Amino acid sequence: MTKWVYRFGGGQAEGRAADLALLGGKGANLAEMASLGLPVPPGLTITTDACLGYFSGGKCLPEGLQAEVLEGIAAMEALTGRSFGGSAHPLLLSVRSGARASMPGMMDTVLNLGLNDETVQALGHDAGDARFAWDSYRRFIQMYGDVVMGLDHEVFEDILEDEKARLGHDYDTDLSAVEWQHVVSLYKQVIAEELDEDFPQDPHVQLWRAIAAVFSSWNNARAVTYRTLHRIPHDWGTAVNVQAMVFGNLGSSSATGVAFTRNPSTGEKSLYGEFLINAQGEDVVAGIRTPQSLTEEGRLAAGSERPSLEKLMPATFAEFRAICTALETHYGDMQDVEFTVERGKLWMLQTRAGKRTTRAALKIAVDLVDEGVITEEDAICRIEPPSLDQLLHPTIDPGIARTVIGSGLPASPGAASGEIVFTAEDAVAAEAEGRKVVLIRIETSPEDIHGMHVAEAILTTRGGMTSHAAVVARGMGIPCVVGAGGLRVDMRNEMLIGPGFTLKRGEIVTVDGSSGHLLKGEVPMVQPELSGDFGRLMEWADRARRMTVRTNADTPADARAARSFGAEGIGLCRTEHMFFEGGRIQVMREMILAEDEAGRRAALDRLLPMQRSDFTELFTIMSGLPVTIRLLDPPLHEFLPKSQEEILEVALAMEMEPGQLTRRVEALHEFNPMLGHRGCRLAISYPEIAEMQARAIFEAAAAAASETGAPVELEIMVPLVGLRAELDYVKACIDKVAADVSAETGRPIGYLAGTMIELPRAAIRAHVIAETADFFSFGTNDLTQTTFGISRDDAASFIPTYQRKGIIVHDPFISLDFDGVGELIRIAAERGRKTKASLKLGICGEHGGDPTSIRFCEEVGLDYVSCSPFRVPIARLAAAQAAIEARRRGSGQ
Repeated sequence: MTKWVYRFGGGQAEGRAADLALLGGKGANLAEMASLGLPVPPGLTITTDACLGYFSGGKCLPEGLQAEVLEGIAAMEALTGRSFGGSAHPLLLSVRSGARASMPGMMDTVLNLGLNDETVQALGHDAGDARFAWDSYRRFIQMYGDVVMGLDHEVFEDILEDEKARLGHDYDTDLSAVEWQHVVSLYKQVIAEELDEDFPQDPHVQLWRAIAAVFSSWNNARAVTYRTLHRIPHDWGTAVNVQAMVFGNLGSSSATGVAFTRNPSTGEKSLYGEFLINAQGEDVVAGIRTPQSLTEEGRLAAGSERPSLEKLMPATFAEFRAICTALETHYGDMQDVEFTVERGKLWMLQTRAGKRTTRAALKIAVDLVDEGVITEEDAICRIEPPSLDQLLHPTIDPGIARTVIGSGLPASPGAASGEIVFTAEDAVAAEAEGRKVVLIRIETSPEDIHGMHVAEAILTTRGGMTSHAAVVARGMGIPCVVGAGGLRVDMRNEMLIGPGFTLKRGEIVTVDGSSGHLLKGEVPMVQPELSGDFGRLMEWADRARRMTVRTNADTPADARAARSFGAEGIGLCRTEHMFFEGGRIQVMREMILAEDEAGRRAALDRLLPMQRSDFTELFTIMSGLPVTIRLLDPPLHEFLPKSQEEILEVALAMEMEPGQLTRRVEALHEFNPMLGHRGCRLAISYPEIAEMQARAIFEAAAAAASETGAPVELEIMVPLVGLRAELDYVKACIDKVAADVSAETGRPIGYLAGTMIELPRAAIRAHVIAETADFFSFGTNDLTQTTFGISRDDAASFIPTYQRKGIIVHDPFISLDFDGVGELIRIAAERGRKTKASLKLGICGEHGGDPTSIRFCEEVGLDYVSCSPFRVPIARLAAAQAAIEARRRGSGQ
């Protein structure tokens, strides 16, 4: 029979950290900590398989699950000396989600489960504190009513706020046991009125419904959005952890907190975190109360007069610090831990690899190598390649005067400017209109995830460094300031109010997540230098990888940027992109619209020096590195004049009647220009175009070689080839021009002539095409289009629906479709090299910067990947990780 439940506690566990896929991150690490003998409240983990069974079974708990859970609870009762649902010494439970990938706050949790009108009395008797018991009961009803029964938490919040106002209380802690008891009665009353059912008193009913609700939260809107943003598979499911409750809200000798074993913003090796006295865990992360620093060092750095845990509970703090050190050593990585102190007794509730900024991740990885904890290859594999994008974002120019209008805690580094918005919905709407926004909230919640994702920066007036806004922003690489208590958000009037100023929605501000400052207006930014820890890790990555990394660059500016990021050549120069500038597009239009060869050659004669100049500069910048130039591949509709003004302008330049030119434009109209008269078809119809480009390329190569002293490693790419005869025809034209230029300059010209594989027929007939081609470059943008029969320009209208309904997992234009497009690449690579062993293979579609696709390229044996300039560092790291994985697989590691 399937085993649904794994127990832990009392120094033993049925699972281990390696059981991540089955037990989820939280459950696997709870089991590991229990096995290490750390103080972990006993509990059980319901597997991710049970979650998948719950959904496949029509949202019914799998057969046999309840029996295993009850056996686990009996074990918990034996370890704690408490009874679940008992009228004396009641055992209360937490029911928490735990996917294999961390999804902070995206799924649901229920705490204090097992309380009812009877057990609340027993809890108060055990604790010697009736106020604590009734406060715990109201928390449970509020959380259960929201998560399990579906009544919005704001309904309960409104009741509480009304009661506090009626009683004249400012804080939740001001309410007495009798007053909390009255709030509980109001909560139960509103549930009965709104939902037409009573709050369940049977603890077992509470438990089964809570487990089902946590399973169901795997597919709530915010969890689905988070998985889509972070590319977490939707078919993993979540585990559920049922654990004995421990209480941090039992007076001044109790506390709860969150800590990182190193600073998650800077990577500094020092314990970093916050806690609250007399509080439950959700009080810390929700940002409702301002937390205190764990260490004296942290307290002094924050300028706080409130005592640290180190000062208040020195013995407990010493035990906690020792556990943190042991966990980091055991896991070989910075840990994010949650803990509770119940009347002086320390309990560890969670450990996991801590989310960190990319700068911190680099420092931690490099430091751990220097400390001898991990290897260079381990460090390379620790960094998520897409996260390097965080290092490419600007920071505020240190030389400018700052107008600081507010400050808080520096939760996520970097800086950004934008219009103020106060809701996630407004952020999404503004982003859709192309406007940059700063999302300002009192505090964020998981429901804000869609707006946080599109914001340039985030600021909250409440919360600490481990609040929801801080953790999520750091993970996304978005500048963030939290706890800006000197500012007030007026949601009703959409205003941000501070000392001596009021800012309205739409006004521009700048958030500096490194200093914790809010600045008025937009300020100058500077790019960070990619040196130090970044430079060391990239050196290790470059030594580890097999494939080279090139860039897709059409302009000198692109080429220079790519070189600064470590590009080892140009894998794709799209020559048609060189003609979009004002004066050039006019000449290009004249060439396209010419009615005979003489007219085309006249225009081409004017384009030749432009092309030659561009190519010379590109070759000079690359200075001996390979450069792949793709011959003209313009879907003609991109260049044809559209408005009457444009037609009049071109007609005047060509000395034609506007009506005559209009008829010429209409004659060139294509119903499907992406599959029309473009690529090699244009060069075959009008060979003079290919001749001009080849001459510009070869003359530029000669000039650049003379200037730099380094021979140009030149590759000429013929686009959209589906027949070997097409390549033969265009290559013959290229070869003739090469011979002519060589004779004219007296210099030999070396070059490779190849093709872009972007049509299924080309992939299937690769063994034949390779007889002529010197290289293949896989144009995966068009190969994906032609394989799927989907226009990438229109795919956004339905691909998200396909993902939401589980028809596809990833957008095939972002991550390579391995089964279809990938199979064509594999076929072309194998067949091409069987014909010509020396055939050079690369990829130049945007998939060349996608880490998952790069892993496939390593598997297939491509020689290089090529991507946009700002993705070059990502590709370098991803290529290294792919090579390391391949070596480890080969050695059986």
